[in-house]
Amino acid sequence: MTQIKVLVAEDDMNIRMGLVDTLESEGFRVSQAKDGRQAMQLFENDSFDLVLLDIMMPEKSGYDVCRDIRVINENIPIIMLTAKGEEIDKVVGLQLGADDYMTKPFGIHELLARISAVLRRSKKQKNKDKGLFQESFIFGDFEVDTKTYKLSKAGRNIDLSKRELKLICHFHAHQGEVLNRDNILNVVWGIDYFGTTRTLDQHIAQLRKKIEVDPSKPVLITTVHGVGYRYEA
Repeated sequence: MTQIKVLVAEDDMNIRMGLVDTLESEGFRVSQAKDGRQAMQLFENDSFDLVLLDIMMPEKSGYDVCRDIRVINENIPIIMLTAKGEEIDKVVGLQLGADDYMTKPFGIHELLARISAVLRRSKKQKNKDKGLFQESFIFGDFEVDTKTYKLSKAGRNIDLSKRELKLICHFHAHQGEVLNRDNILNVVWGIDYFGTTRTLDQHIAQLRKKIEVDPSKPVLITTVHGVGYRYEA
C-alpha cells in the first residue's frame, strides 16, 4: 500500500517532533519544515497528500503558505494549526483555502480523526472529478480537451485552470438549466468548501474573458439575477 505523504510545517521544535513521531508511528511518510519558507521549498520540490500548517511561523506565515499552496494545488488537504483561538483567525484560514483548523493544544486522537476525515473527503472529491470530466466535447464554438486543459477554436488554443475546466464541464452537463450558486460551489469546489459565492463570481468573470466575444455582454454563460448562471450553446 502506498504511504500517505504529509508535510508538517511548525516552528516549535517540540511540537513538530511530536507530530512527526506520531504520524510516522501511524504509518505516514513525513517531511518537516521549521518555517514557512522551508515549507514552500519542500512543497515545490515534492508531492504530498496532506499539509499540517502552523499559522505563526517565521520567514513566511501559515496564511501566506496556504495561499501559495492553493495557487499550485487547489485540492491537497490543508489543516491549519495555531495557538490562537479567535474566530477571525479561523475564518481567514478557511477563506484562504484550508480544509480544517485545530487550536493548540490539541489531542493526538482528535488530530488523527481530522486527518482521516479530510483525506476521506479528498478521495471522494477526486472520484467525483473523474465522473465530471469527459475526454472532449463542444462548448459553444470551442472544442474542450479535458486531458490538456485547453479550449480550441479555429486553430487557436486557450489554456484553462482546473477550476475553469470543472466549471465548463458542469455547465455542459446541465445545458439550458439555471444552476444556483450554491449548487455550483458544491460540485466544483466541494461540499465542504467554506468560501463565499463571490469566489464563484470572480471565476466566472475570468472564464468569460476566455470564451465570450464580449465578456461585458455574455451569451454563453449568462447571469440569472438572484439565482445563479445558465449555459446556452
